Amino acid sequence: MANDYLKLSKEELLKIIEKLETRKKYGLIWDEERTKEQFEKESQNALPVLKEVKSKEIKTDPSKPVNILIEGDNYHALSVLNYTHQGKIDVIYIDPPYNTGAKDWKYNNNYVDSNDTYRHSKWLSMMNNRLRIAKKLLKENGVLICTIDENELNRLGLLLEEIFGNHEQHCITIVHNPRGIQGKNFSYTHEYAYFSIPKGQKVIGHRRINKEDIDWRNLRDNGGGSLRTDARNCFYPIIIKDEKVIGFGNVVPSEKHPKRQTIQKGDLFYVYPIDRQRVERKWRYARQSVEKIKGLLRAKKTKNGYEIELGKDFGTVRTVWQDSRYDANEYGTKLVHALVPGTHFDFPKSVYNTYDCIAPLLYERKNAIILDFFAGSGTTGHAISILNKEDNGSRQFILCTNNENGIAQEVCYPRIKAVIKGHKDYPDITGILSNLKYFKTAFVKKTISKDSFKIRITQECTEMLCLREGIFDEKKKTNDYRIFKQNGRIMAVYYSLKRVRLKMLKKDLDKMQGKKILYCFTLDPLGLDKRDFRDWEDVSLEPIPQKILDVYEGIYEY
Repeated sequence: MANDYLKLSKEELLKIIEKLETRKKYGLIWDEERTKEQFEKESQNALPVLKEVKSKEIKTDPSKPVNILIEGDNYHALSVLNYTHQGKIDVIYIDPPYNTGAKDWKYNNNYVDSNDTYRHSKWLSMMNNRLRIAKKLLKENGVLICTIDENELNRLGLLLEEIFGNHEQHCITIVHNPRGIQGKNFSYTHEYAYFSIPKGQKVIGHRRINKEDIDWRNLRDNGGGSLRTDARNCFYPIIIKDEKVIGFGNVVPSEKHPKRQTIQKGDLFYVYPIDRQRVERKWRYARQSVEKIKGLLRAKKTKNGYEIELGKDFGTVRTVWQDSRYDANEYGTKLVHALVPGTHFDFPKSVYNTYDCIAPLLYERKNAIILDFFAGSGTTGHAISILNKEDNGSRQFILCTNNENGIAQEVCYPRIKAVIKGHKDYPDITGILSNLKYFKTAFVKKTISKDSFKIRITQECTEMLCLREGIFDEKKKTNDYRIFKQNGRIMAVYYSLKRVRLKMLKKDLDKMQGKKILYCFTLDPLGLDKRDFRDWEDVSLEPIPQKILDVYEGIYEY
């Protein structure tokens, strides 16, 4: 490095010193000058759009979510999503390259190995570029989850603190390889997951506990303050049939005293909170609140009747996770190889590792949108499908991946297809109905004429508009306009600068029932001329393409 400076002129050295003086004095600093990315070359004098690959569409039940798979550089995919989904994403879950030095990722079409002097700078630049535009996609209560191992753990933490300064950073340890990977001094059995959570917000729900791990305790209270007289509303019978809790009786008047702890009436058993010494105690829950925990109760048969036990199948999410379900070999590699025979994808996550990261955030968000822009083998999509199956949710996933070594077309897509269609060896976690749209990133080249460029990008942005509105089923297509409909919502796109066909479009829309939106082409950066739409009261209007260009200008500085 010193020899390089000796070759520079005085003026060149002064420019370097001036630049160094402007750099921040504290925080994460790396050499960005030498790390221009391939995506910058691909998008030179061009802007990205989406093109659908209709042959890869999967349609099942129209009431199920329409999931999205985007093939292409994830920077370009994120750019498109900044128009279609800005502020709409509930959770971003990513499993980026870990930069192990074992040529596990490419930078500018070259594998990065342990001998690369700028190995860490390249990784930081790659992540920085994507995280900054990805942040704009999150809702106000949205959460970013990023998995990592020891190679970039500390640098990632500093980068997240810088980009997500208004978020709390929590680092979770997950034992994913109990056999261990031998390092120079230690055998590594774990990796990490950073959770970036909006400050001051409660967004993490409970973790679910396996039935065999539930800690059961008697619902009958004991110790100080546990007598019937301490809480009148906590003395009532719990009704058992076929050894299951089926209901609850009324609070027993103070002057009445059951003769036994369990009283049988026909095929029903009435159980009171009376202990073995025949002391009348109380249930831990009052009659007015016990209904809420009915699903957590079980009847345990005894010599003299029944005991009622409470077992919570949920608990607080902890910071160290250890479970055989997280084994990356058993529930990652073997699973992917079974669902996609012949694949050679390395180191897929355990689907339950990903599931347990996202599930506590999504139990109460059954219509959430989840994004993974390092989709790899599609584990995130698989995990979301399992969660939807469990609670009949309608969560939608968006997966983005390039097609390096056929990863998009030969691994991710067939895996998601197997999850939807079913696999005989994994009936519990496949055969989960949903729909899938497959897109590729494409580019619209800039032209000298700004008006000509606006016309071209309007002609090529239809799939982006469909994705933005979640409306994909085409009902009519003409040279001047197209109409789409989905789940009672209608979207029209008008491409012509001339307004002569607007009346015909309005007649078509008037025949259709549902909430309507029209995207209409205009060269005016200020928007549409309202005089052209005087009698369109029942249709929302959106000008194009200026809003698309405004988003891209902040990303590409075009």
